[in-house]
Amino acid sequence: MTEKNKYQNLTQLGGETRLPESPDEAVIESVANPQSDVDYMVRFTVPEFTSLCPITGQPDFAHLVIDYIPDAHLVESKSLKLFLGSFRNHGAFHEDCTVGIATRLIREIAPKWIRIGGYWYPRGGMPIDVFFAQGEIPKGVWVPEQKVDAYRGRG
Repeated sequence: MTEKNKYQNLTQLGGETRLPESPDEAVIESVANPQSDVDYMVRFTVPEFTSLCPITGQPDFAHLVIDYIPDAHLVESKSLKLFLGSFRNHGAFHEDCTVGIATRLIREIAPKWIRIGGYWYPRGGMPIDVFFAQGEIPKGVWVPEQKVDAYRGRG
């Protein structure tokens, strides 16, 4: 199979795409893992994640760290970026956003292991951090700490 044919199922990469109206509308695409016989970890850091409070409609901001150990598929990064961007006008509590992102990735790419840290900036004067993990870390895989400092206000 040629390189071009290997990626012919991707519909968002390499062209103009619009931000989906909602996470449910967003399409998460995947590609075959070319190193599926090797266990390794992938990290996506999203320092400017935004969503809306479902009650007030006010914006919420978070620093997300998504770690996963792929199995047969990798998440295509542009589709992940568009999926995450679709939360910009989506009302949901911090817990729902964080866990919902993880469960959607599990459904789409079935990783061997996944962890997401949602480090949310203060709402009502109190930051809320949400953590989710599922699966077992294969022996020998290096999984670094997320190393996101606890919120300290102005320092």
